[in-house]
Amino acid sequence: MPTKPHSQDFSGFFTEAARVRDNSPLKSLTKYMNADPTLVSLGAGLPHPDTYPFAQVGAAVAPAGKSIASCSSAELLDVSVTPAASNSIESLSKFLQYGNGRGVPSYSRFAQEHTERVHSPPYADWDVVVSLGNTDAFVKALMLFCDRGDTLIVDEWTYPAIIGTVVPMGIRMAPVRMDSQGMVPEALDQLCAEWSDSAHPLRMAYMIPTAQNPTGATMSLDRKHAIYAVAQRRGLVIIEDDPYYYLQFEAYRPRSEIGDLEERYANLPGISSLVPSLLSIDVDGRVIRLDSFSKVLAPGLRCGWVTAPKYITDKIQFHNETSIQQPAGVSQAIVSKLMNEQWGHDGWERHLVQIQREYAVRRDRFVDLCLQHLKGKVDFTIPDAGMFLWFRVLLNSDMQNKPGAMQEVFDSMIANHVLLVPGYMFSPLGASPEVRDKPYIRAAFSYASMDDFEVAITRLARALEPFTSQVA
Repeated sequence: MPTKPHSQDFSGFFTEAARVRDNSPLKSLTKYMNADPTLVSLGAGLPHPDTYPFAQVGAAVAPAGKSIASCSSAELLDVSVTPAASNSIESLSKFLQYGNGRGVPSYSRFAQEHTERVHSPPYADWDVVVSLGNTDAFVKALMLFCDRGDTLIVDEWTYPAIIGTVVPMGIRMAPVRMDSQGMVPEALDQLCAEWSDSAHPLRMAYMIPTAQNPTGATMSLDRKHAIYAVAQRRGLVIIEDDPYYYLQFEAYRPRSEIGDLEERYANLPGISSLVPSLLSIDVDGRVIRLDSFSKVLAPGLRCGWVTAPKYITDKIQFHNETSIQQPAGVSQAIVSKLMNEQWGHDGWERHLVQIQREYAVRRDRFVDLCLQHLKGKVDFTIPDAGMFLWFRVLLNSDMQNKPGAMQEVFDSMIANHVLLVPGYMFSPLGASPEVRDKPYIRAAFSYASMDDFEVAITRLARALEPFTSQVA
């Protein structure tokens, strides 16, 4: 088997804070405790485990591949202070104790094994480090390469939490034109070619390659190769924020063309047929990949991980040690027990297929209703992944150049008891009058009851009627 190359070194792009960030002095001493089981530590200011009032934590979980709603009984999962000798994860006392910023070993081990199985990064020195989810991970990746006065490359429509993070930090955003597959490589290349601020060169691009929030766009593998080639040519580091990666499904077909529903959803991608990630083609080590359990287990667990060259994950570990420490011990215990022992990698894939089916069914039903009720009022690209539809409202001639038109549309939606997110909230350019009147709104088919879909869509059609009825 050929030896993988070492990553390129992008530490020359580090901010001053990233360069000086180092291991916590106290945390650095734990290596002696781990290396010598006979050592008696009088140095660590750790609470004694006997003072914890918890003997066991656990949960009742659905069998792999089943939902709680569809299974007749749940399986019990527990993590104990005195685990069985056969257990492959740590005792509850270990999960509840202070730790380093890399995470409890069994949790990190699963993340590393899963990353190797799914993405197989093509360079040798990659590693993983824990996060509280992708927003937490984004902040730490950003702070490695961007400082006040620098500019982050983003999609022309992007996740509002990113906007809310970078603006107070004094970091500017350079939006790049999008199409149905997300960021356009030629537009990215043009931005870089025309950049004239030599004091603040472009170093980093942020993107959501799968089911982009808000547009729902998913990059093909060819598009990812084209984006990566621009990053290589222009010397960019990429943040690959991919919380919807596992929510991929087949292309939409109208209900009238579908025979047996079981057959319709028999070939979901699981893990083996997912569109390969940017990480999987990252021969240089220029991609910082963010993964999260939020969309596929539960967001309240606040568990995720980052994959990047080890010199980068080390810096994130050091940042963790002066901020979050690591995800909550109870959350790590439940996830680690579930992934390493209860389900394993095969059970995890069965669970992902079940999640893919749920969102595919939702997408299909939602799109059916949109095509039925919103004809002539909106247009949209049908997503192949994720949770969102991005509507362009087909404003009539009276409304197209009217200041405040989209505020009127929003007010009408609220008056008709249906809520969608105004497009301007996703704009890196802020809420200027010009941006506020861009005719876009985002719908999510992820949360509402499917029984409420038709109610919501007919209300939306009624809300849009005064503003779109004159469209030819």
